[in-house]
Amino acid sequence: MALPVKDQLRYWGIAAAVFVVLLYLLGDVLLPFVIGGAIAYFLDPVADRLEKLGLSRIAATGIITVVGVLGFILMILMVVPALITQLLDLIDILPSLFKELRAFIEQRFPALLDSESNTHQMLVSFGETLKSKTGDVLQTVLASLGSAINVVVLLVIVPVVAVYLLMDWDRMIARIGELLPRDHAPTIKRLAVDIDAVLASFVRGMGTVCLILGTYYAVALMLVGLQFGLIVGFIAGLVTFIPYLGALIGGTLAIGLALFQFWGDWAHIGLVAGVFAIGQVTEGNFLTPKLVGSSVGLHPVWLLLALSVFGALFGFVGMLIAVPVAAALGVLARFATEQYLNSRLYTGLEGLNQDDE
Repeated sequence: MALPVKDQLRYWGIAAAVFVVLLYLLGDVLLPFVIGGAIAYFLDPVADRLEKLGLSRIAATGIITVVGVLGFILMILMVVPALITQLLDLIDILPSLFKELRAFIEQRFPALLDSESNTHQMLVSFGETLKSKTGDVLQTVLASLGSAINVVVLLVIVPVVAVYLLMDWDRMIARIGELLPRDHAPTIKRLAVDIDAVLASFVRGMGTVCLILGTYYAVALMLVGLQFGLIVGFIAGLVTFIPYLGALIGGTLAIGLALFQFWGDWAHIGLVAGVFAIGQVTEGNFLTPKLVGSSVGLHPVWLLLALSVFGALFGFVGMLIAVPVAAALGVLARFATEQYLNSRLYTGLEGLNQDDE
């Protein structure tokens, strides 16, 4: 005999509450395992395809691991040194950039430096507020880095977790399916398939979009002669999965650097702006529709809300799980809406009369 709905809701509510509390308390500890699980999830389709070619699961996992390690080493040797060099150069040149900015303001907008002007007073007040908060922000960031992102631990634990989960992924999914409540197993499996489809379309698709756009921005900005083009392209591509933020941050940073580097040479400044304009047109009209699809169901506002809420509640780990949780909640919301539209609560007496007929 199945449990009453009221008891089922109580048990599942308690389980969800325990999960949220554990995530809040153990978020820093769980970070390597969350990243490792995400990597295994992304690579599982590759392993499945290798198995279809006749390889065993162990052999497929071994090939993926070797290719991944070689790709990581290649990235460390070729890309990371250039990124670090450009980042250090950018830090070194920041004082001179601020001096040039002050000289530019003195020449073009002298009212901003007039101590009696309202605009100057507002900027000074904003600067003092920002300065007072900087210490707290830096302290929080350093504490988070010290407790949550131990680089050595990540580099050791994440690959191990990813390899073991990838090797046992299909068995784990099958075992979870066996443990589902028998009365609700078909519905839960259908919802899981829908959630997986949303994640596959969005996360894997957006990962490809980020990689393509990041490479395009970095190469194009270096070709037009912009200093620090590689790091600007890397930043723009990295945050492209957040709607509009990649273009906003990358475009603002690139055009700001171009104004300092090419001031007066409006052709080069226009080229830099054109690089981001082409990137946005390509992303909106070709890359995202083709690689992500229009039926994913993750509205940009919903995604921004999920990232903000989970980031505020659970820190960096929360931001990592925000997208899958948002996808799951979206699927569950559509399922709940479907159930509501077919219920007596929605149809009322009219629906009852139609059923009788």
